[in-house]
Amino acid sequence: MSDATCADCGKETKVPFKPDGSRPVYCSECYQKHRPARSPRRY
Repeated sequence: MSDATCADCGKETKVPFKPDGSRPVYCSECYQKHRPARSPRRY
C-alpha cells in the first residue's frame, strides 16, 4: 500500500499501487463520485 493524497478533497489515503502522477488518485468516498458509470450487461 502506498500513501497518496485525494485529488478531489485533499484527504490522505492509501492505495494498492504506486501513484505515478499521470492520473488523479481519489479516496474511497470521492472515488464513488468519480468512477465511470457501468453499462448494462448484454447477454
